[in-house]
Amino acid sequence: MEDELKMESQSLDPDQGPCSVTDELSQQPLCPSPKLSVFELSKELESKNELIDDKEFDIPQVDTPPTLESILNETDDEEEPFVLEDPSLLNIDNIDTHSYDTSSVASSDSGDRTHLKRQKTKWPLQSMVWKKKLHDSFSVHGSVIRLSLLKGISAQIVSAAAKVDAGLPTAIAASSLIAVGTSHGLALIFDPNQALRLCLGSTAVGAQYGAISALSINNDCSRLLCGFAKGQITMWDLASGKLLRSITDAHPPGTAILHIKFTDDPTLAICNDSGGSVFELSFKRVMGVRTCESRCLFSGSKGEVCCIEPLHAKSELRDHPITQYSLLAMASLTKILVIGLKPSLKVWMTFPYGRMDPSSVPLLAWHFVAVQTSVNPVLAFCRGDVVHFLLVKRDESGAIHVTKQKQLHLHYDLINFTWINSRTVVLLDSVEKLHVIDRQTQEELETVEISEVQLVYNSSHFKSLATGGNVSQALALVGEKACYQSISNCGGQIFYLGTKRIDHLLKQECLNEALALAWSFHEGKAKAVVGLTGDEHKRKAVVADRLVEILIHYADRTMRKCPDQGKIQVMEQHFQDMVPVIVDYCLLLQRMDLLFSQMYDKMSENSVAKGVFLECLEPYILSDKLVGITAQIMKDLLLHFQDKNLMANMEACIVHMDITSLDLQQVVLMCWENRLYDAMIYVYNSGMNDFITPMEKLFRVIAPPLSAGKSLSDEQVIMGNKLLVYISCSLAGRAYPLGNIPEDLVPLVKNQVFEFLIRLHSAEAPIDEEVYPYVRTLLHFDTREFLNVLALNNIVAFLSLPKWRSPTKTFEDFKNDKQAVEYQQRIVDILLKVMVENSDFTPSQVGCLFTFLARQLAKPNNTLFVNRTLFDQVLEFLCSPDDDSRHSERQQVLLELLQAGGIVQFEENRLIQMAEKAEFYQICEFMYEREHRYDKIIDCYLHDPLRKEEVFTYIHNILSIPGYSTEEKQSVWQKAMKHIEELLLVSPSKAADLISIHFSDQIEQIIQNLQDQFLLFQFLKSLLDPREGISQDLLQLSPSVTELFIELLCQYDPDQVLEALQFLDSYRLEETIQVTKKHQLHEASSYLLEKKGDIHSAFLVMLEWLQSKLLALTHEAEKTIEFPSLKDIDNTLAKTIALCQRNSHNLNQQQREALWFPLLEAMMSPQRLSSCTVLCHYSEFLKNLTMQVLNNMAAFIALPLILQRILQDPVYGRGKLGEIQGLVLGMLDSFNYEQTLLETTTSLLNRDLHWSLRNLKASVTKGLNPKQDYCCICLQQYKRRQESADQIIVFSCGHLYHSLCLLSKECGTESKGQMRWTCFKCNASNKGGKLSETSSEMKKGTPASLAQIVLIQLSIVHANSESTSSESMLDPQQAQAFDQLCRLYRGTSRLALLTELSRDRGGEKHGLLRVSQGDPSLNSVFQNETFQLHLTPPPLLED
Repeated sequence: MEDELKMESQSLDPDQGPCSVTDELSQQPLCPSPKLSVFELSKELESKNELIDDKEFDIPQVDTPPTLESILNETDDEEEPFVLEDPSLLNIDNIDTHSYDTSSVASSDSGDRTHLKRQKTKWPLQSMVWKKKLHDSFSVHGSVIRLSLLKGISAQIVSAAAKVDAGLPTAIAASSLIAVGTSHGLALIFDPNQALRLCLGSTAVGAQYGAISALSINNDCSRLLCGFAKGQITMWDLASGKLLRSITDAHPPGTAILHIKFTDDPTLAICNDSGGSVFELSFKRVMGVRTCESRCLFSGSKGEVCCIEPLHAKSELRDHPITQYSLLAMASLTKILVIGLKPSLKVWMTFPYGRMDPSSVPLLAWHFVAVQTSVNPVLAFCRGDVVHFLLVKRDESGAIHVTKQKQLHLHYDLINFTWINSRTVVLLDSVEKLHVIDRQTQEELETVEISEVQLVYNSSHFKSLATGGNVSQALALVGEKACYQSISNCGGQIFYLGTKRIDHLLKQECLNEALALAWSFHEGKAKAVVGLTGDEHKRKAVVADRLVEILIHYADRTMRKCPDQGKIQVMEQHFQDMVPVIVDYCLLLQRMDLLFSQMYDKMSENSVAKGVFLECLEPYILSDKLVGITAQIMKDLLLHFQDKNLMANMEACIVHMDITSLDLQQVVLMCWENRLYDAMIYVYNSGMNDFITPMEKLFRVIAPPLSAGKSLSDEQVIMGNKLLVYISCSLAGRAYPLGNIPEDLVPLVKNQVFEFLIRLHSAEAPIDEEVYPYVRTLLHFDTREFLNVLALNNIVAFLSLPKWRSPTKTFEDFKNDKQAVEYQQRIVDILLKVMVENSDFTPSQVGCLFTFLARQLAKPNNTLFVNRTLFDQVLEFLCSPDDDSRHSERQQVLLELLQAGGIVQFEENRLIQMAEKAEFYQICEFMYEREHRYDKIIDCYLHDPLRKEEVFTYIHNILSIPGYSTEEKQSVWQKAMKHIEELLLVSPSKAADLISIHFSDQIEQIIQNLQDQFLLFQFLKSLLDPREGISQDLLQLSPSVTELFIELLCQYDPDQVLEALQFLDSYRLEETIQVTKKHQLHEASSYLLEKKGDIHSAFLVMLEWLQSKLLALTHEAEKTIEFPSLKDIDNTLAKTIALCQRNSHNLNQQQREALWFPLLEAMMSPQRLSSCTVLCHYSEFLKNLTMQVLNNMAAFIALPLILQRILQDPVYGRGKLGEIQGLVLGMLDSFNYEQTLLETTTSLLNRDLHWSLRNLKASVTKGLNPKQDYCCICLQQYKRRQESADQIIVFSCGHLYHSLCLLSKECGTESKGQMRWTCFKCNASNKGGKLSETSSEMKKGTPASLAQIVLIQLSIVHANSESTSSESMLDPQQAQAFDQLCRLYRGTSRLALLTELSRDRGGEKHGLLRVSQGDPSLNSVFQNETFQLHLTPPPLLED
């Protein structure tokens, strides 16, 4: 097939076999360049790249040269070589933190959101500036690559597959020769002229070794290494074609060869297997015998390697010093390694990936790049969408250093990376799109789509399918996108290996892909097609014949591959997957003869296949893509659907088919029996041009039950609905269920349908049949819809029109046509006769008819005549029924009649009278609306029980919405005021809302007029309660209104009085207190007195209330008192105690005693007066209440006074000690607890203070040992400085400075007469951030964080420890030691916590320590985010 389908492609987008991509910027020839020295080459490259060296390595432009001091003060880690001893020390977060800022390769107008998010903030600006500085030729690139199809090689690969069964191509290697490996173990060698020079290997060896999985050609093109899917390796002589070595033991058995690479040393090669291991192969020849020694460089058990790349140097760079190390880069699933094979094995660099997509492919590529005056290799590696560049250098000592270069961030995942030259790289993403990138500017020069190549992927080798698939899941996942062996570059050219052309697809039994590819040939959409004629008709004819051959082969294979046994569902699934493909391509080729002859005959051999074939035709029939079905196929299709009971599918197909070739009577009978009414109507209409018989058949079913007054079944309802739709379609000139009636038949069909509907009797009418049975039946079935059918289709406009007239004109176009007017009047008379003269129609049905007539009569130029007496009869019928049933229905029918224009048929006053009599308030509203009598409408709403609450919205709209006159609004306002009490009865809340908006100035008058007190209460509650949503700011009410509401609330809802008093504020206290006292609401009275400020009176009210309850308890001692009474007493006491507690803080001692002691007396007096019986029942309860009072008053009354009052009480004073023992012991327990708490706190404070001072002293007196004997700023010996004012400053970190040097660096600050110093070198790494922060803290008086020891003339001078102010302050040594203790303790000390607590207590009690209120550093420790409470003893310091 490949030899037949050959066509030139203008796009030259490769799709099969090898193709090459040439960089037109470099245009490197295949012939070798003249040899240059390293220096000459570097000078040449430097001259070419002088514009970009600074950009390449991020060398900024410097306006002023640095000073010696700035150079000496630079940090040591800025130019650190990229060499790691322990890979685990490097994580991806650190890499990202120190990476250079890079821009994405995407163009500026790209809409990729992911790319935009990844960009740095400042880099795009630099990129734009750089582009503006370049010459126009730099920004306008044109096409920089040229795509070429290697037609000769492609054709010969196809020929080899056909002649020697070479199989599909699997791997490619390019040098001066091109080697292509195949799936059957052959290696085809081509010269630069695309001529086949050698065919190495045999299919027999291929059957033993498997497919060729990797290829490698050495530098002089004399040797070829082949790796196989089953693990073997062969070496061939490319000059003679001889097999030199067959290696079977170089690596563990059972693993495929993923990579095999020659190094620059022809006796040394590297291989990588599917186990993830890497081996070094050394080729030797001893005594004429060729041998191979293998050495494991990396074991897959430590991490599977899936990509290797040795460093290759061109001939002019063979003398480069780094080539002697024979560097090898390896990429595992977790990291990158660079190792040297010579002179001994050594790891020079490891680089972990970090977090990556596990399915992304690791990529490696070396290239020599000129950097200023030297040429060094750069390793590009990536996995995913970020490319890293590592510059590899050799220093004078022979060590290898790896330095990070600028990264390349992309918005797509890569599966291949190729260097074209030192400036240009070609990337292939996961959707097989090429991107040409300028590496220095990171600009995308060109993008080319090569998905048509259908690249060969190495997935099967990575999964090691040839050896049983014994690989890890991670490696198999990477192999899904691996195409290492399908791409090779040489001399500025890149070779891509593709496959999957038609013949190959057929041989591999990939028939679906073969059909798709052949159809793309047929449509001219395929690319890189070789040898196919350019004439479109000839091309389509040739390809169509080929497609037919493939389809026949496909059908044969479908039948042959059918499961012979098993479940029927398996066979059905098989054919459902295969048969639709045959139908699709036959229809695409428009070969109905092929589909319904050969293909159908083949499918008919199997009943399951035949059924699936017939079912596959359904979607094409429904979409009208398949209309010319043979009679036999159509008959088989209907029988199949009938057998499968797929009636709905059969009906849907029938209405899309030409059924004239079938037995129509048989089809009609089948449709009727299976209730396929749509199909039956279609057969009658399309097959017989009969539009009446279907209606007769349907009428015979639905008419009898309707005439008898019975309800219809669901099936009969469906038939009736279909009948109405059919009539509507016929009168509109449309075919049922879809399409249009032929234009020449439209007038005839309309006349026939109309004449049928208005027949006086049916064809086989019984003697007692009423007149106009069809109209009567449809009116009984659905009056409204039948009248809609007549109205929508303008039935009378199309009746008995001459054939030359257009059937689409309406009745208005024929208003002068006498015959049309007669037909219109005739149908109206029939409708009136049927419905008015019979009493078996409901009011709704009668109303529908007269609504229909009213709409027709309201049309302009109306010619219909309807006697007004009939409308009066209808009005009497609707408004004066024999019973009150269907009231809402009758009112709605009359309303629709009036709204449709029927109001002109009635006398309005009579209509209003009858509507009021019938209580049709909506009708009254409609009439009043017409007369603008809006005040009367209020009565309609108030009298209508279903719409009473809508009156508020109506009144609000009339008074608020513009468009009504002042008189109309005034009449509505007066009407509402007149019926205000009725409005309140409907809804007090809505009425209050309405009054607050429109009648706010009449509120007091409304209150005076309301006689019903409870209604007044509800109104005031809705008006004054803020929870009702009415804004109190809009109401200007006098306090008397609020007080009236409170009094009514005391009467009707006393439990809510206290809550109302709390949210109301527009009342007078004295009057309100009188109201609450009048109704004996003690708690409310107490609240008002407390609000007034009379605390003692408020307390007396609550005390009186409590005493009354206690008195009732003692008087009813002989009766059974239930638990709620006791609970009531407990609640009352709790409220009284709460009153005392709220106010005791603001009272003096005498006033407190006046509150608490009477309360205590009130609780103790019932115990003195009660009898033994009462004491027996409630003594414990009363004692508990007494104890509750004592516990609460203990916080405000001195303990001796409380004890004295208890002992003076007759009950406890004259009794035994045991009676008061519980009270006294409870109070003593509280005292003991507080005393123990105070002693424990004092002990803790003393211990903490002693521990802190002891360790502070030890830290301050500890000596410091400087790291060096020179100043870290001026680098001079501290002994040589002779200035008398100079001092030597030594920090606890070991750094030593002259004081003048620190002052020159602004590292000293004077605070309160004392110098505070900070270490310059320790703070230099923070870029000044911490230094400025520390300086600001010093100025505020915050202690420094470093110990500072000042030396003057080689002797230690201690800072003056005496206080310079009234407050004690730590000197620098003490502050530093205190900081060390705090860090050792790792938390806030207990002393600080207690100090903070004592400070928070306010003015009554003072803390143990004085705290400066103005120091911002002494904010609350509890507000610190890192505050933690440690309940462990302080740590011990070592001496």
